[in-house]
Amino acid sequence: MGKGEWKSFLPDFCGVRMVLAVVLGTVVLAMVVALASTEALSELWSRFSLVALYSLWITLVSAAVICLSKRWLGNMSHASAGFAAWIVILLVSLAVVETTVWLLPVELVAGIGHEQLLLRTLGIGGILAALVLRYLYEHYQQRQRELAENRARYLALQARIRPHFLFNSLNTVISLIPRDPGKAQQILHDLSDLFRAGMAAEGRQSTLEEELELTRQYLEVEQLRLGKRLRVQWELQALPMTARMPALLLQPLVENAVYHGVEPSPTGGEVILFGSCREGRLQLSVSNTLPEGERENHRRGNRMALENVRQRLQALFGEAAGLHTGMVDGRYQVRIWMPLQEAGV
Repeated sequence: MGKGEWKSFLPDFCGVRMVLAVVLGTVVLAMVVALASTEALSELWSRFSLVALYSLWITLVSAAVICLSKRWLGNMSHASAGFAAWIVILLVSLAVVETTVWLLPVELVAGIGHEQLLLRTLGIGGILAALVLRYLYEHYQQRQRELAENRARYLALQARIRPHFLFNSLNTVISLIPRDPGKAQQILHDLSDLFRAGMAAEGRQSTLEEELELTRQYLEVEQLRLGKRLRVQWELQALPMTARMPALLLQPLVENAVYHGVEPSPTGGEVILFGSCREGRLQLSVSNTLPEGERENHRRGNRMALENVRQRLQALFGEAAGLHTGMVDGRYQVRIWMPLQEAGV
């Protein structure tokens, strides 16, 4: 990893949430200090107000300086960035102490002398800054471990989808070679494009647009094999095509609908793809007709693929995403949902 690519463990102190966290943490600390140092409760509020104002100057100015220096700190190692941030906090504390003494009588602020105020401020500030920076580093390390584990699990689960799809696709070509070599050759060309798109998704997330295009290519291949036996309906509302999702998520669901719902039926069947987006959540569903007496076999045949999709959704979105299966209006339906996160946003 090059020096310019280093990612600092320090959070973005320019963000509204981080500023709010700094303010709330400072106010709580000021209340603790006021409670510990005030002998008469009647003086608690005035004492708390002074300590909170004094502490907020230090924390907010420190956060602003670190925010303005984030690009510079981001190019450092973790140790150097942490030490630089700690020095920044001490320098800001020193500047606030001197400014306070210059503007106000020191006895009004703390009831102590200039030297004691300086030592106490730098001592408390240095200790608390070191503890907070250590916490931020440990939190960053834990987050990186979780991301690495989710990434490895995601890639392992995604890899298990590809052999299944390859096996079914090659069977399609083999079945067509004796009776229609030209159509088999056309399918091989389509499969080449299909696998090129699928392999390009390895190691990265996909978008709704890419998933829909991949599914359309797959259905074109199956349409050549099954002809009029395969009927497809697209019921997609106005959807954000840049929405992020795991690669090869929708196509396996459609593949299962074709192989377990349409192909076994002598008269064929219908697959319906539905999509909607409401209240920051993207929802997709695939439903298919079932041949007579095939409900239980259909469910058993789908179990592994559906569990794969469910785990890949959770690896990327956690508990905010999910998968549900069941019978709806006499059709077998698989419904998935996930938070709307658009690529590049």
